[in-house]
Amino acid sequence: MRFIETKTHGYLDYLMGVLLIASPWIFDFNRGGAETWVPVILGAGVILYSLLTNYEMGFSKQISMSTHLTLDLVGGIFLAVSPWLFGFSEYVMLPHLILGIAEIGAAMFTKKTPASGPAYSSHRHATTH
Repeated sequence: MRFIETKTHGYLDYLMGVLLIASPWIFDFNRGGAETWVPVILGAGVILYSLLTNYEMGFSKQISMSTHLTLDLVGGIFLAVSPWLFGFSEYVMLPHLILGIAEIGAAMFTKKTPASGPAYSSHRHATTH
């Protein structure tokens, strides 16, 4: 059941992107290795593909909401398993695991079609003509 509106998801995207980038310093695990760079790179990626998504919070609307949600899902899984994948789970794991699960949840529970605005209009016209 998808109950998160795409506009709400958009706000969460930018918040999550900034949180991921800042998390090594917020949660004090900045050692300069994979534990630091995995969330920083994923956070920058979330912001970038959010800007490119065809939804209310997108800037250039080049990728579909479905593709966006797939990127969220894959990124969330990668983030959640990264402490074990890269061998830093004994040093830090909870921020990666919790934020990864949050990304997975957002991907699973967000609607695939914007409810209003230019993204919806362009999608709607494309399907009705």
